[in-house]
This record gives sequence, C-alpha cells and structure tokens, in this order.
Amino acid sequence: MSRDSGRQADTVSRRKYLLSTAAVGAAGLAGCSGNSDNSSDGGDGSDSGSGSDDGSNSIDSSSSAPATVTAEGSSTVYPISNRGSSYWNSNSPASDGEYWGANDESSVAGWDQIETDMNIADYFASLYGFEPSGERSNPPFATRVALSHSGTGCEAVRDGLVDIGNSSGPITAELDISEEERDANYVDHVVGRDGQPVFVSQAIYDAGVEQLTGEQIRGIYQGDITNWSEVGGPDSEIFVVGRAEGSGTDTSFRLNMLGDADAPMDVDSRFGQNQQVQQVLQDNDNAIGYMALAFSGSGIQAIGIEFEGTLFEPDADAENTIFDSEYPLNRDLHMYTRINEETPDGTDMREAAFLNMFLTEFGQKTFVEDVNYITLPTSDIEAEREKLPDQA
Repeated sequence: MSRDSGRQADTVSRRKYLLSTAAVGAAGLAGCSGNSDNSSDGGDGSDSGSGSDDGSNSIDSSSSAPATVTAEGSSTVYPISNRGSSYWNSNSPASDGEYWGANDESSVAGWDQIETDMNIADYFASLYGFEPSGERSNPPFATRVALSHSGTGCEAVRDGLVDIGNSSGPITAELDISEEERDANYVDHVVGRDGQPVFVSQAIYDAGVEQLTGEQIRGIYQGDITNWSEVGGPDSEIFVVGRAEGSGTDTSFRLNMLGDADAPMDVDSRFGQNQQVQQVLQDNDNAIGYMALAFSGSGIQAIGIEFEGTLFEPDADAENTIFDSEYPLNRDLHMYTRINEETPDGTDMREAAFLNMFLTEFGQKTFVEDVNYITLPTSDIEAEREKLPDQA
C-alpha cells in the first residue's frame, strides 16, 4: 500500500538565492484560502478584486467600462499574477516611484523603455486602444486573480469561467489533451520561469543532507528509500510531502523528475498550496518536499541535486545552479487564454493589455524577479509578445 492511500488518499536571471528570508512577502501570500471563488487581496495595500466580473472574453456593452479581466489557478503563478493585478488596479501615477520607479530609474529595469506621464494601467491599456481614466485606483478596466491550483485554472479557462488560466504545468498534462488540441483551443503565454527546488527540513540539512542525486530523490518519492540513513542522513524515517494531484507543481515534478505526469508516487501527505508544503517542512524535522522557488523561507533548506554527474545548486554563484535553463526541474509559468468565436486569435484586447505589462523589462523585474522567480531572456519576451494582438 502506498503512503498516499495509507495516510491520505538563452540566459536567465542569476540572482542570489536567499533561503533565510521569506521570499514572497505580502503580495505572494495574501488571500491564500484556496477558494477559487474568492477574489484576493493584492498585498500591496490595494484590493486586486474590483469591478464587475462576468468571466467573458468580450467587452461589456451594458456599461461604459470593459469587463473585468479574471484569472484563476496555480499558487505558483499567483505571486506574479496577483502582484500585477494589484499594481494594475492601483493605477498609480508615473510620479509614484514605489510602483513605477520613476523617482529612482536605476531601481526598475526597463524604465527607459516606457517613459510616460500616464498612470500605470492607463499606459498599458492605452497601447491597446483603451481610454485612460487619469485617476488613481480607477483603471480603464479592473483585474481580479483567484487562487486555486493549475488543474482548476486550466479547467476554468476551458469552460469560459475566467479569461486567464494560471498554470505552473503544461495544459496538455493538466487537461490530458494533445498538443494539437492545445494549439487549436488555447494560447500559452509564458510570463516567467521557476527553478523548482527540492527542500528538506532544517534539521535534516544540518545533519548533512545538503545534496541528493536525482536517482535518490526518485527512490524517495517512489517508496524505495524510506530512511534518511540510506542517503547519508540520520536514522529517522523520511516524511515525504507532495503537492495535490492536479497541481501544476506536482505535474511538473512528475514529468521532470519521474518521467511521466501520471507516474505513481509514494508520499505521506499531499497539500494543495505551496504555502502548506512550506509550513509542513518548517514544522517537521524529517521532511522532504518540492514547491515553487518563491516559497523558500526560514526553517527549510533547498538542496543541491546531481543529475548525470552535474550538480545543480541553489546558489546563483555556483558553477551550475537551479536558475540555469539546463536544470532539469526548471519549468515555464503559464497564463492561458482561450480561442473561441469571439476571440479567434485567442487573446482579446483587455487580456493583451494586461499580459503585455508582464512582458516588458519593467514587468519582468517588478512581477517576476521581485517575487523570486526567473525572468525570461529578451528573445523569449519578444516571442511571447508576438502572441499578442497588434497594439492600437
């Protein structure tokens, strides 16, 4: 009997990975109820849920403002998407250096590309033909991000319940569809990358388990290795933590570590959110778990992993790091939009205006790097922007 059933049925940014501090902050951890029906607090002092929400991809002709852009899904993508939503809904003026960086150009990459006197949402919306409001906290249209997990987000965009489905796993695996079906029905907007680490409890790390091989991690997650002493640690049973099935983090881990999105796993406990995995590893002295890079914190340690003779370390100064695109657990972070009769190109002008904000140097610094994810190289940013409709 498995533990699951027995207990609970190009270049990339190379930044210093500081595990001693909580990386997400208020923007990443706000609203972590797991209820996809709840709008989430932006964590930057503004409410990221405002305005109407009919979940449609069309402009709301019954009011003077376009319909709210809605998103739901992955707790991994949530820190990026929710922080962007908070900034958008604040619609802060260009003079507000805390948001735009206008008072300190050196602090925000890409400012020289933007240079505007407009408010933040006004600027990005105007590129796609929307009339600026000119008022703080009154964007041309509102945005709202709900927290669930990747499978739910993909299902929600498939069913027309939201405009954008956030996912840290490929939609092909989340919905069990072919690449042909994906390309016929969805547009995959990649907004950043996650160097998905494997973490152990602080006590295990201090006892000498600072790195494992890919084979050892596979052995732990498939029930072949059950005691830390088998991998150079103390004589104690390994408490194996996994993400909930349907989570993009789980899907990506199985694909990249175990070789198949449906590979069997032998875990003691599963949790729906990255925050829950983080808490369990902090509370349990013998645990191992996998989660998104942004959810590092005190009381846990990311370990180095050796794949076929190459050791990838959680230190950006190392020769090979988890920030490298060659790291086998490195994965794209997705925001999917739906192709339908109203949006044959798959992305309407509201969605494009919002998504484009992430696909600038300013957006990559503010919404990706600043929540401890990996920014896209310039060539990838340009390729992603090609997926958007032409600007007005």
